[in-house]
Amino acid sequence: MDEEALVSVVHGNPSTEELAALVVALTSLSVNKDSRPSGSAPPMWTRSGRPPHPAATWRESGLPS
Repeated sequence: MDEEALVSVVHGNPSTEELAALVVALTSLSVNKDSRPSGSAPPMWTRSGRPPHPAATWRESGLPS
């Protein structure tokens, strides 16, 4: 194998499970955020469970929503 290791353990002796958890964590951080569709609004059923949008100004915060 002529490839250089992307991650190496320099101190300690991690278990197989610990190394697997590290790989999952690093992989999740490297996921391209542009892979998600942009500009698409969430479905109505998703928005219905969220709190209403906060008021833009402190004056509007006293108005009924």
